[in-house]
Amino acid sequence: MESERQRGKLPGEDTGIEIRHTVCGMCCSSIYCGVDAYIQDGRVIKVEGSKEHFMNQGLLCAKGQGIRQYLYKPTRLKTPLRRVGERGEGKFEPISWEEAYRTMAEQMNRIKRESGPEAVAFYSGYEKWYRAFFHRFAWSFGSPNYGSESSSCYTAKKLAWLVSSGMDGLPQRNKSRLYMGWGFNNDYSRYLDTISVKKRREDGMKVIVIDPRVTPASEKLADLHLQLLPGTDGALALGLAHVLIKNGWVDREYIEKHVYGYEEFSRYVKDFTPEYVEKITTVPRELILKTARMMWENRPVSMHESVCVLVHHKNGFQNFRAVLALSAILGCYDVEGGNLPRGTTYAHQWAGFETREEEFIHAVKPETTKPRVGAARFPVWMELSDDMQAMDLTRQIMEEKPYAIRGLFCLGLNYRMFPDNEWMEEALKKLDFYCDVDLFMTDSARFADLVLPACTSYEREEFKIYAGGYANYLKPVIPPLFESKPDTQILKELAEALDLKDDLLRSGYRSCIDWIIKPAGLTVEKLMETDFPVRVPGFKPYVPGTYTREGYRTPTGKFELRSTILEKHQGELLYEPLPVYQSSLDLSEEERFPLILYTGASLPFTLHSRMHDMPWERTHRPEAMADMHPEDGAARGIGQGDPILLETANGAVTVKANLTYSVKKGTVSFYHDYPEADVNRLIHRDHLDPISGFPGYRTVRCQVVRRDKAGKEFEPLQGGGSTGKDEC
Repeated sequence: MESERQRGKLPGEDTGIEIRHTVCGMCCSSIYCGVDAYIQDGRVIKVEGSKEHFMNQGLLCAKGQGIRQYLYKPTRLKTPLRRVGERGEGKFEPISWEEAYRTMAEQMNRIKRESGPEAVAFYSGYEKWYRAFFHRFAWSFGSPNYGSESSSCYTAKKLAWLVSSGMDGLPQRNKSRLYMGWGFNNDYSRYLDTISVKKRREDGMKVIVIDPRVTPASEKLADLHLQLLPGTDGALALGLAHVLIKNGWVDREYIEKHVYGYEEFSRYVKDFTPEYVEKITTVPRELILKTARMMWENRPVSMHESVCVLVHHKNGFQNFRAVLALSAILGCYDVEGGNLPRGTTYAHQWAGFETREEEFIHAVKPETTKPRVGAARFPVWMELSDDMQAMDLTRQIMEEKPYAIRGLFCLGLNYRMFPDNEWMEEALKKLDFYCDVDLFMTDSARFADLVLPACTSYEREEFKIYAGGYANYLKPVIPPLFESKPDTQILKELAEALDLKDDLLRSGYRSCIDWIIKPAGLTVEKLMETDFPVRVPGFKPYVPGTYTREGYRTPTGKFELRSTILEKHQGELLYEPLPVYQSSLDLSEEERFPLILYTGASLPFTLHSRMHDMPWERTHRPEAMADMHPEDGAARGIGQGDPILLETANGAVTVKANLTYSVKKGTVSFYHDYPEADVNRLIHRDHLDPISGFPGYRTVRCQVVRRDKAGKEFEPLQGGGSTGKDEC
């Protein structure tokens, strides 16, 4: 009979329940909240935020609380599978790991012999913890074509920083007097930032939120909310620059010593008067003037720029540069309380200490290969990134130009994150060989020749870092479920099957991590002595101004408002060296599609589609709904909950209307998490930023009609199933 203590899930010898420490890896790759996992008979029966962990101090959001439904979801892959039906049909048979590796080695080496190693492409989904290993694996194989979901997340932001200042930048919020949150809605994503901003605001820091939507952040935290039209951030930033420069509210000393292209930039922004910018953005002239004054009077100013919000537009790269220009003319880059330069310590994150991750990857870089996927279309990407631009992968598979991609090896592909993804379906069908590693039988996995089962972070060892010089080595809290394996173990064993000449990669995860973290004076053995993050020996915080004194890593050694890198490609691809503003919308479609569709807003209980088929999370917003202003609904005879067709020039989906004043009149916001209403199919494959290649998910012309009033010409597109590991 179950005791009262067992029913209460209390740890102890009498209940057989123990607490093991780990972290939550369900959302942002820079948070990693500490978790107390309650284990009984090898199963996770309860989770709580760990009070001993400095990151979250006992807090845990809805995503972290839902981990048990994720771990034990009925669709978890149990064994390697081999396709026996047609591609996409979903018919598979179980096979052993040995047979899976043998088949992969035969197929991948065959393509390599016949067409060269670059004919096999390697793609990583959302998870970032294994990226260095997968990148090295691809290069050890000889292929330059490694890429990831960062082709539509984060990298455009990083590249904009690189062409401007030579290094990425992060806001030093704890020293700021004014915090400008471009797309800041952290109640729904990175909730710990909301707590920090609230505390700083109580200490006197001003907060400005720039967002097309009314959000908890804009209502509860903002002194000012600039509710602009989607995709017009660049115009707003140039308008603020106009006011700042006109009034002399700029840091002349910093500009003269450390800024390149200021005079030309000043001449360009003369046309961006508050009246002109109001017409573009709908932000009132008076609010633009008030914002500029607040910026000048409350320096240092730090800028929050989301990894996606500013760059998910066809004009996103230049929009982002225009925002960064504000830091330069105010003299708020690399100063205390502004945006500080940041490098990369490990797995795309910065912790303030050195590792050999880059050396680990580059040690096996192929010396002579064909151009990476996307090289001709996106030369700035190729100059500043080692990845292929995966948004061009579908085109190259289908067109075979400049050469054929015949094989694809993916760790967590979510093909539905690609715009116009029906074309990606056709590309997957066209491949000679395709293997996908995932946790679940996803839509993408259904097209694979082989599907291999990976495990979650609760089931594997993993090295993590934290800002402030902290490192952590996690131990699994439960064994891998079924026959699943850590991604890095799969790569090690497959490297052996392929006979890759890479002893370090084949030595295993721990040995590789020891090699990578040696410069920091760390070892895996030492880190495993504790369950919590430890400070790296001899860590010294960054001193603001150090990078400026050294000279920036740009061709001019300065903060470039006129980019010499873009200038180099100006004639070839018509790139503008200044952060010019151009509309992301097609004016020729305005009459037929008068509304602006933007996708990608966050829900607090999911990370995109990652947890969207879990009962606990799905109950919060069970149906696919398009958020639209009540006046737009009334003009179309649409009431709350009515079935509607959401249509673009690329197609239509059937959803329900959610009438809300949280969105601006003339806009439609759609959460892209719903597999039965695949909104990415409404976005054309070439609706890409010409510099970064990022899809313009957040500015597309659309129309909305009641479903019963739509004609046959408005037949909706088909939806699809849920995704698993790669969700961005």
